[in-house]
Amino acid sequence: MEEFDKPLSAASFGGDFEWGVSTAAFQIEGAHDADGKGLSIWDVFTSQKSRVKDGHHAQQACDFYNCYTDDIKLIKELNIPNFRFSISWSRIMPTGHHPVNQSAIDHYNRVLDAMEAQGITPWITLYHWDLPHELELKGGWTNRECISWFGDYVEVIAKHFGHRVKNWMVMNEPSVFTGGGYFLGIHAPGKRGLTNFLRAVHHVTLATAAGGKILRDLISDGHIGTTFSCTYIEPATQKLKDIAAAKRVDTLLNRAFIEPILGLGYPETELPVIKKMAKYILPGDVEAAAFDFDFIGIQCYTREVVKHSFFTPYVGAALVKAEKRGVPTTEMHWEVHPPSIYHMLKRFDAYKGVKKILVTENGSAFPDEVVNGQVKDPKREAYLKSHLRQVLKAKNEGVNVQGYFVWTLTDNFEWAEGYHPRFGLIHVDFDTQVRTIKNSGKWYADFLKDIKKEDEDTLCYSGHGQRAPEQGA
Repeated sequence: MEEFDKPLSAASFGGDFEWGVSTAAFQIEGAHDADGKGLSIWDVFTSQKSRVKDGHHAQQACDFYNCYTDDIKLIKELNIPNFRFSISWSRIMPTGHHPVNQSAIDHYNRVLDAMEAQGITPWITLYHWDLPHELELKGGWTNRECISWFGDYVEVIAKHFGHRVKNWMVMNEPSVFTGGGYFLGIHAPGKRGLTNFLRAVHHVTLATAAGGKILRDLISDGHIGTTFSCTYIEPATQKLKDIAAAKRVDTLLNRAFIEPILGLGYPETELPVIKKMAKYILPGDVEAAAFDFDFIGIQCYTREVVKHSFFTPYVGAALVKAEKRGVPTTEMHWEVHPPSIYHMLKRFDAYKGVKKILVTENGSAFPDEVVNGQVKDPKREAYLKSHLRQVLKAKNEGVNVQGYFVWTLTDNFEWAEGYHPRFGLIHVDFDTQVRTIKNSGKWYADFLKDIKKEDEDTLCYSGHGQRAPEQGA
């Protein structure tokens, strides 16, 4: 294929292709109780014994709340023109409801000021998993009232920042935070069971559409999207039972959230357990769940191989672990399978209602160490290059993919895995908060150097190697 023969170049993707890096508030901000912030479900979850590996918590994390000025300069140094970050609901509205915390509004305005000073375009995610704890005490996403709670929050954000920010993402990976938090109990708030899960799925779907509509009403020039986790699913064998099991898993992971947003309803035919959701669907919900987003963000990291399992409830399927298949893996034990992102781009592009796709997360975790002031991470660099080639392949075949955001800027708090997996382009010493640009980050900076929005002489910061972050304004 032509795209695999040529040297990899950002220019090959076209001048309008959006290049960026993604983060999430709870994973980087720290400052867990600063300036009137309320508790989130993840604050509570991480305080509970045995919830997070080795008892890690995110009370300080990367201290981005105080170090944002320096970190945003690092984004500029890496030639990254777009920065995706989330806003903490429990900072803005500490109880999840009014009143609004003005200190939080002022803080995020200072973050936007710092980005503007560096010529970096903001992309805001409204919800990246950190529901205010006070709302969880009322049932959280299992309570239908969460749709209006979320709507109030979106309205506040739109009114305070809509004049400054054009690019918006409503939800981050609803299948992950509903599955992990309300079915398996391995993520906050730690609930289990099918009833909790199905309620949360439906309410999150309705809230996603409601959030999009509020943004559309309040931000006239808004570029509005939402993001979905997706995983390429293949059957372990060509036996009919394995093929059917793979289809059920594919339906659950890749179709259950996008299709109602597109007005297609829930895919209950292929996954009969979804029919149990009917008791929570009220008249008009199918129409209310649909919204015409400007773009869809997909977040694809790996492939899963599936076999039939009589003993697995609801889906009748089990994953064949990557380690047992003898394939290359990341520190998350995820298979390194670059064609996965190509296949998922083709799949999402095939939906008539998907106007445009951005890859809003893609990246890898590997063990990284600072040695003589450097972090050599050839596996991450190879991962990024191989996946970008697959994105280019899809684009050259007509898929309307118009952006790629690396996960993530700095090593951070990786949810139930704590600080062990390092996904960042920048290494963080969590004891000292010293940053070190990894070789993969230097490669990305070189890759992007020809598409920078401003000339080299506008750079305000050009240090290299290690540095202790300065405090934000």
